[in-house]
Amino acid sequence: MINKLKTVAISLAFVSAVFGQAAAPPKTHLKVGDTAPDFTLPSTAGKPVKLSGFRGKKNVVLAFYPAAFTGGCTKEMQAYQLGLDKFESADTQVFGVSTDNSPSQKRFAEDLKVVFPMLSDFAKREVTKEYGVLMPDRGIANRTTFVIDKNGKIQHIEEGTAAIDISGAATACSRLAKH
Repeated sequence: MINKLKTVAISLAFVSAVFGQAAAPPKTHLKVGDTAPDFTLPSTAGKPVKLSGFRGKKNVVLAFYPAAFTGGCTKEMQAYQLGLDKFESADTQVFGVSTDNSPSQKRFAEDLKVVFPMLSDFAKREVTKEYGVLMPDRGIANRTTFVIDKNGKIQHIEEGTAAIDISGAATACSRLAKH
C-alpha cells in the first residue's frame, strides 16, 4: 500500500511539474551597455516623463514592478523610498513603472508615502514590451530594475525576486556617481 501511494505521489508530482507550471516570467533581451529605449509615460507627478529628457542630466532607475498593492511590490517601493537619499546623492532619479493605471499608482504611492514618481504603461503596454519585461498572458511587467547612466546606456539590470532588494541598484548608482 505504501509503495502504491509513493508511486501515485511521484506520478502526480511529475504531471504537475510538466503540465501545471505557469510559464516562467520573461527575461529582458536588453543587455548592459545597450541604449535604453526612449519613452514618454504618464506620471503620478502630474506631467508625462520622457526618458531622454534626463540624458546629460541624471542617472535613472526604472524599477518595473508587477502590480500595485501586492506584497513584493510594496516592499520594493518602500525600500526605494527609504533609500531615496542614496539615489539622490548619486544624482539618480528613481521611477516605479507598472502596467497599473495612473489612479491606482497614485493611491499606491500615497498609501506608501512614496515621493518619487510612478509611471503608468497601462494604455498600450508598449514600454514593458520594448524593455522585454511584459508577461503578455497576464498583462503585467516582470519585476526588473534597469540602472541607466546620464548617456542613456544601461549599466545594471536585476530581474525577478532579486530586484526587490534595491542594494544592487544603489551600488550601481553609487559607482556611476564616482565617474
